[in-house]
Amino acid sequence: MILDAALTSLAAFVLALALTALVRRHALAHGVLDIPNDRSSHRVPTPRGGGIAIALATLAASIFLLWRGALDLELFAALTGGGIVVAFVGYLDDRRPLSARIRLAAHLGAALWALLWLGGLPPMRFGAQIVSLGWAGYIVGALGIAWTVNLFNFMDGIDGIAASEAVFIAWGAALLALVLQQIGVPAMAMAFGAVCCGFLVWNWPPAKIFMGDVGSGYLGYVLVVLALGASRGNPAALAVWVILGGIFFCDAFVTLMRRFARGERVDQAHRSHAYQWLAQRWGSHRSVTLTVLCVNLLWLLPCAWFAAGHPGCAGWTVLAALAPLVLVALLAGAGRRGESDLEGRKGR
Repeated sequence: MILDAALTSLAAFVLALALTALVRRHALAHGVLDIPNDRSSHRVPTPRGGGIAIALATLAASIFLLWRGALDLELFAALTGGGIVVAFVGYLDDRRPLSARIRLAAHLGAALWALLWLGGLPPMRFGAQIVSLGWAGYIVGALGIAWTVNLFNFMDGIDGIAASEAVFIAWGAALLALVLQQIGVPAMAMAFGAVCCGFLVWNWPPAKIFMGDVGSGYLGYVLVVLALGASRGNPAALAVWVILGGIFFCDAFVTLMRRFARGERVDQAHRSHAYQWLAQRWGSHRSVTLTVLCVNLLWLLPCAWFAAGHPGCAGWTVLAALAPLVLVALLAGAGRRGESDLEGRKGR
């Protein structure tokens, strides 16, 4: 299984690298560019839609792993069916913005599809207790999946941050799953991380192409479905995945709560996440993305490792790992109103 996963990951990296180059060439030839505006974090027109390469390469990797028996049919169906829906809606939204209702309906539909194949929301561990929500788990799980899909859309605002975060979560979870001797999820997680690496070659600051909504939403969907798949045989696994994605969860949550408290539309474009404020202050996307990676490796990965090795403490470890990040997000300005937000309000 490890050999199949390694070979698939190498092939997936090369495929994603090549497909991203083709998508970029097509975007340049047909003027599919992201034009900067007052809410953008970039200043140069940049090709977009690179997420198509991520989705196609991931699909190819999942088909091969299914054929080799390294990925079970249920997880394959959950990833593929819902993933296609999320990517397609993102593709349409990139071409002509869709209403929030249409996007949400599609995301919830994809979420329910995944939950049906995975048997609902897996049991979760809280201390010594393992809790199963039964039918209510479908509601909680669908909302959680839809939130994660949109979370990656929110957090894909500077060069390299979303793709590198996906690499870290996928490979970090794969490493810990191998330690726990789980089958199926590690192979797919390794391959997905390799796909994101192939795209990241083109998306690393300064980015030569953006993934667009077709890619950001797809990243969130694949990661959360993999997390639920890993939790089927290990009630503490979901806590591990939450810890690994802690920076994105905390930044998005604090930003959302502060904007909601001011009565602002939470689905409206803005530049008030903590990572966006830092990029403005430091004048560098690369510095922020590297800082996020350092925090991931030096803080969140050890915390996730501890949670994986001590399932009874997994819930408390989530709180201990994420509480400092909430404070950092607040200090960095997450959710604080910026000049572009004020201009937007004046114009309405």
